[in-house]
Amino acid sequence: MRILVVEDDAVLRSVMTKSLHEAGHRVDAVQRLAEAEQLWQYQPFDAVLLDLNLPDGNALDGLRRARARGDRTPVLVLTARNRTDERIAGLDAGADDYLGKPFDLAEVEARLRALVRRSQGGANVVELGRLRFDGVASRIFLGEEAFDLPAREYEVLWELAHPPGRVVSKRALSDKLSGLEDSLGDNALEAFVSRLRRKLAGTGATIRTLRGLGYLLERNESEP
Repeated sequence: MRILVVEDDAVLRSVMTKSLHEAGHRVDAVQRLAEAEQLWQYQPFDAVLLDLNLPDGNALDGLRRARARGDRTPVLVLTARNRTDERIAGLDAGADDYLGKPFDLAEVEARLRALVRRSQGGANVVELGRLRFDGVASRIFLGEEAFDLPAREYEVLWELAHPPGRVVSKRALSDKLSGLEDSLGDNALEAFVSRLRRKLAGTGATIRTLRGLGYLLERNESEP
């Protein structure tokens, strides 16, 4: 998943970013509302972790603006404020879930997975050919064995699989998998897809290129 973390506490922001990175996610982390809104408006995210008290404004105002323009990215609000009326205000502004500080990082990750599953239709498992994409474990399996891939190849395949059969443009895929510190260019993306095609041989799944449109993960009908 690609996650936007909006948190003004430098230590907490660093800890959350490290934890999410180690769990296999791509993370953009900012401390100000203006930075968050600029990224959120022009970059695709799977989920947003949003602290309410920011140096340059109330994060709920930014959340309301995002919802007003039709953005439905799942949002988990993180805040030290844990009064009932403030939780209600956050949910009314468009938050999908609310977690008071202090919190357990494992619970943050679990709630994020649940929010993203819900936004994608609630499916915990996607199956294609002999591949199984487990949304709870964030793992890919080939039969009963783990289908382990380098991080970037994993990210490309996971994105194409949610859901499979969806055409994803090169630009959309590159934007989704690029972060503040690095960018995934067309040449690199084509190299990852080429390597994935070779590794998918025998899995019953394949990646098809639709010229001018992008990539499509689908059942390989030539394999049993």
